[in-house]
Amino acid sequence: MIVTIVRHGKAGDASRDQDRQLTDTGTDDVSFGSHQLRVLCGDKSLPLPGQIFHSSWRRTSQTAEILAAAFTASIAPMDALLPGATVAEMDRALAAMLTGVDHAVLVGHQPMVSILVDYYLDDASQVPPLSPGGMVALQLDIAARSCGELLFWALPPEYRGYV
Repeated sequence: MIVTIVRHGKAGDASRDQDRQLTDTGTDDVSFGSHQLRVLCGDKSLPLPGQIFHSSWRRTSQTAEILAAAFTASIAPMDALLPGATVAEMDRALAAMLTGVDHAVLVGHQPMVSILVDYYLDDASQVPPLSPGGMVALQLDIAARSCGELLFWALPPEYRGYV
């Protein structure tokens, strides 16, 4: 399965962290990033995302909605993407869907998104920490440490694909 890990777009301020919404820049970056994700998948002959999972916080929900609209993908909240969740919780969530989805997108928060990338690649030097709107695509045949293969990573505003 292809798993693309995405950090939510740039968000503004709110009285509660979970209520922060995407800024105009965050919305624009994620919209352009969605287009670039389609291009990068095409360049590498990868399936397009069919399922988008996100934490239930506002900025990740908004990011997921933009991605889902770009790919006509289904969308669902996932507790394993909430701040404070553990890598073990994500392993269990991914293991449950490895056979049912060709390409899933996980929209979450720092530091967890970068922790997941480093965990599945077991090499922190392959990908820089994800800035808001940044993404990393992995081939993941089993949800466990060191079992991912880096396909590409891309950061706003250009979203060039790097391997």
